[in-house]
Amino acid sequence: MTTVASLSEELDNNPYALSHLDALESEAVHIFREVAGEFERPVILFSGGKDSIVMLHLALKAFAPAPVPFALLHVDTGHNFPEVLDYRDRTVARHGLRLHVASVQDFIDRGELRERPDGTRNPLQTVPLLDAIEKNRFDAVFGGGRRDEEKARAKERVFSLRDEFGGWDPRRQRPELWQLYNGRHSPGEHVRVFPLSNWTELDVWQYIAREKIELPAIYYAHEREVFARSGMWLAPGEWGGPKDGERLEVRQVRYRTVGDMSCTGAVESDADTIEAVIAEIAASRLTERGATRADDKLSEAAMEDRKREGYF
Repeated sequence: MTTVASLSEELDNNPYALSHLDALESEAVHIFREVAGEFERPVILFSGGKDSIVMLHLALKAFAPAPVPFALLHVDTGHNFPEVLDYRDRTVARHGLRLHVASVQDFIDRGELRERPDGTRNPLQTVPLLDAIEKNRFDAVFGGGRRDEEKARAKERVFSLRDEFGGWDPRRQRPELWQLYNGRHSPGEHVRVFPLSNWTELDVWQYIAREKIELPAIYYAHEREVFARSGMWLAPGEWGGPKDGERLEVRQVRYRTVGDMSCTGAVESDADTIEAVIAEIAASRLTERGATRADDKLSEAAMEDRKREGYF
């Protein structure tokens, strides 16, 4: 009788058996190549965050030694961490990539968007994103969303059909049996594609360690000025923090996820190496978005509401 132990031993002794990271990498590479064959104008969302960095690394692998046949798109809130923007620009230059930047600030300056009272711009990204998709006629948009991040994202397919307004309707999503992906869409519609759907935060970090992928330094423990708000440590900035009564402190922190400075919290941590980060994540019982993203706490269904409006 085959037992778990005997099956594990069999896999260990089989030189052709794939590790779980190999299997995830193979699936993602297949998805990139499938999109390249099915769509005319794909684009990769790239913010300089860890998931988009891993996604780009996989795209580079999928088409090597040829260049990546897709452009990159960053929806810039204007409140990004400087370290992350610097990483983004260095990466684009190093690989000779094309980068489109959709600026939230430009839409505010033209009066097409209004600042929120809380200073948070993450919810304002939807309009610049949809505008960039329409103007550039992108028909497939790669995102780094993972199903373990948040309950609304757990409902996503790998190929997520969006209507002519960029909206997501769970009733229109298609089955994906045997890794068969259906990219058909009507004029004006497009497909969001999630190569990391089946990855977890721990998978991402283990893959970063295995592939020796460089990340912005803020993902590792460092001393930083922060202040407490709503149970999170936020970084000061032009977006409006700290307010009266909020005291700046120097703490040793790191970031599990990267977004708008106004809604992305740091966690206190001593994990200044990738091995220490992996150990810390393995012991955590909170997802990175649940622990450190204020924009997901605006309502019980904040992410799902934004997805219906056209966000990721």
